[in-house]
Amino acid sequence: MTKNSQEYKLQHITVCVYQCVLQHLDVNKFCLSISGSQTMDNFSPRHGGSVFAVLVGASQVLGLVSVVLTGVWMGHYRGGFAWDGSAQEFNLHPLCMVLGLIFLHGDAILVYRVFRNEAKKHVKLLHGTIHLLALIISIIGVVAVFDFHKAAKIQDMYSLHSWCGMGTLILFCLQWVLGLLFFLFPVASSWLRATYLPIHVFCGLSLLVMAIGTSLLGITEKLLFSIMSTYSQFAPEGVLANILGILLVLYGVVLVYLITREEYRRISDPEEESLSVHFKNLTESGLPTTP
Repeated sequence: MTKNSQEYKLQHITVCVYQCVLQHLDVNKFCLSISGSQTMDNFSPRHGGSVFAVLVGASQVLGLVSVVLTGVWMGHYRGGFAWDGSAQEFNLHPLCMVLGLIFLHGDAILVYRVFRNEAKKHVKLLHGTIHLLALIISIIGVVAVFDFHKAAKIQDMYSLHSWCGMGTLILFCLQWVLGLLFFLFPVASSWLRATYLPIHVFCGLSLLVMAIGTSLLGITEKLLFSIMSTYSQFAPEGVLANILGILLVLYGVVLVYLITREEYRRISDPEEESLSVHFKNLTESGLPTTP
């Protein structure tokens, strides 16, 4: 065997070994990338179901305790409830507003996170129904305070609390009507619905924050009207009302966190979206062009 042929074989063997090493490294890299991505997926927020469940549970505890404390405050310290134009009728106002405009309002928003894997049409219906219930209860609360003011000959709409509260309720009504027209019934086009959706979400959260802020103003106003002389002495009623205010703030913080976190958002279903668009197109094309 000549020297050239030996060198040729050696080079050939070297190239083959080099190629095998490269292939082996590529396979290892591929396996590492797969295992790494799976590991990242396992630790991604999408798999943080336990954290999500704890946060949702905490929000419900905070909301329910807030409603109960409002009932205890008005029932135990302020004389209970009635519908006769007396101060007991006024007591329905804070209870209805905390229950409707804060707790049920927040839960109506939260259904899109809790039921993010359910059929969207069912979640929409639940969202709208809870909002309607919140609206009815809130209107009852507003009627109660106006009725009490009329019987006691007290001026209406003079305080910052009343201004903020009425503005929040009016915007809440408008938000519900627009949501009904844009999303629950096929009135708007798909492009218009997609454009309005971020505005709708932002306004819903903003109204929740406004409702909580207005409630804090109302709590302070009620305490100053009722126990101004003993409030600074840590009267039990004042302490309970302060705790109520803190719980409302915490409820709002947890709700805003759950709604704004990307990993807790509803995953869009392309098939569901296409069916929605197809239904909208059929509805629009089916309209008569002439009378």
